[in-house]
Amino acid sequence: MSGFLTRIKQFTRTPQGQRAIASARRAAADPRKRAQARTLLGRLRGRR
Repeated sequence: MSGFLTRIKQFTRTPQGQRAIASARRAAADPRKRAQARTLLGRLRGRR
């Protein structure tokens, strides 16, 4: 498991990782995207 976390940390330090982080932050700031994410998580957890 620690190898997996190390790989994630390494990815976040790359330019591609930085772009992914920026994209996720923009999506998290958008109310419609937040609602979509909340709906999806509810479905995955078994709540509808």
